[in-house]
Amino acid sequence: MSGHSKWKNIMHKKEKSDAQRAKIFTKIGREIAVVVKQGGPDPSSNSKLYELIAKAKANNVPNDNIDRIIKKAAGGQEKDDYEDIVYEGYGPCGVAVVVVTLTDNRNRTAGDLRHYFDKFGGNLGQTGSVGWMFDERGVIVAEKASIDEDQLIDDALEAGAVDVQSDEEVFEIFTEPLDVFKVRKALEEKKYTFLSSEAERIPSNYVHIDSKDDGEKMQNLLDMLEDDDDVQSVWHNWENEDEA
Repeated sequence: MSGHSKWKNIMHKKEKSDAQRAKIFTKIGREIAVVVKQGGPDPSSNSKLYELIAKAKANNVPNDNIDRIIKKAAGGQEKDDYEDIVYEGYGPCGVAVVVVTLTDNRNRTAGDLRHYFDKFGGNLGQTGSVGWMFDERGVIVAEKASIDEDQLIDDALEAGAVDVQSDEEVFEIFTEPLDVFKVRKALEEKKYTFLSSEAERIPSNYVHIDSKDDGEKMQNLLDMLEDDDDVQSVWHNWENEDEA
C-alpha cells in the first residue's frame, strides 16, 4: 500500500491487473516466509504471521497458496535469506518517500532504487532523511455496513485502540504500531470483520504538486517502486488529488 491511510488507496490496489496482483501475491508470500522462519508456523502464537495471513486474504491470495508458503518455510525449503531494509528519499517537488524492502541482495536493491529516484527527478537520501516526517501507527479498516459507530468506538477503545475515524465507506481504527494484532483479535472475538490491518506510516504533512509533468514523474516513480520485487511497501506525503 502507498501513501497515507485512505480507503481509495486500497481500492486502487484491488483494481490492479492480473500481473500486478501476481506481484502482490509474491511479495506477501516473501513476507510470510520470513516471519515463519522467525516466529514459527502457528498464527495463534506468531502475531506477525496472523497479520500477514489477514493481509493476504484481503488481497485475495488463495488459501492454498498461503498454506503452501507456510509449510515450505516451516520445512526449511525456503533457502533465501532476506534482509528488511528501509530506504528514504525525495521525489519531485520535495515529496518525502519511505520504501520498505525485503532483499537477498542489498547492493542490487540500493542500485535499483537509486536509479528509479534519479530517473524521475528525485534522489535517494540517507537513513533518517525523511522518516521523521511520518508517524508509525496501526490501521485496521472495516466496512461501515451494519456496524454501529458508537458501539465500535467503545469496543475499539476498550481493546486498546487510540482513535477511530470515519469516512464515506469505512471506519479506520488506529492503534500503536505493535498493537494491531491485539486490537484486531479482540474485536474479532466480538464478531467484527475487517478489510485490512497493518502498521502504516502516516505523514505529518503533505506536499501538493502543481505541475502536471512533475505529477506524472511522481506517479511513475511510485509505479516503478511498487513494481520492484524487493519492495514491500511505499509510503509518501504526496497529496494526490485523485486519491483525496
